[in-house]
Amino acid sequence: MKVVLFDIDGTLVLTGRAGLRAFLSAFGELFGITHPRETFSMAGRTDPWVLAELAAANGVPADAPELSRFRDVYLKHLDVEIEKPGPRKGLMPGVRPLLDTLAARDDVHLALLTGNYQRAAQLKLEYFDLWRYFRGGAFGDAAVDRNTLVPVAVASVAAAGGPAIAPADAVVVGDTPLDVACARTVGARAVAVATGSYDVASLGASGADVVLADLSDIEAALRALGIAD
Repeated sequence: MKVVLFDIDGTLVLTGRAGLRAFLSAFGELFGITHPRETFSMAGRTDPWVLAELAAANGVPADAPELSRFRDVYLKHLDVEIEKPGPRKGLMPGVRPLLDTLAARDDVHLALLTGNYQRAAQLKLEYFDLWRYFRGGAFGDAAVDRNTLVPVAVASVAAAGGPAIAPADAVVVGDTPLDVACARTVGARAVAVATGSYDVASLGASGADVVLADLSDIEAALRALGIAD
């Protein structure tokens, strides 16, 4: 059975920058900073990594006790921000038809590999009615470094009653070179889609096995995933 691990932001959906707004609002609430400095891109990063970088950029010590409360405050803000309009907000092309196709097969197990906190992933995907497609996976709660998440994801799948596979036998679908890198770290298949912040050329240069403009061609997507029609 094929285990396919999907990234969320830029791969399945765009939230109209709800995550960024919620991050900055939560950080500002905790530390009394009206406009926190952001000197980095969130694309492909884990939420704990983003929090550490945001703290450093705003002079907050890494051991500040308020940081332990961040996730809960962030989730409170995300629950509000996800309802608001924003740029390019919506499902990426072809996502629902492809997930419907994959979910109907008995030789595919769908799971997540995302830098989002698990509850943040659920909030985002439930908003777009996608959470129901996935069983298990790896989330930003598990590690700061995304490159450690493929083994976490396949272990989660097995623990939930899914197939037990080696990390190298997984397929990772994402929209950034960091998604590609986390797959390559363990020898997994990397399928990149140019629906986020990176174009086809840059994703190809990052070492992806296959790069697609988007997921709208189901036959092409199945071939990319290594799934026989």
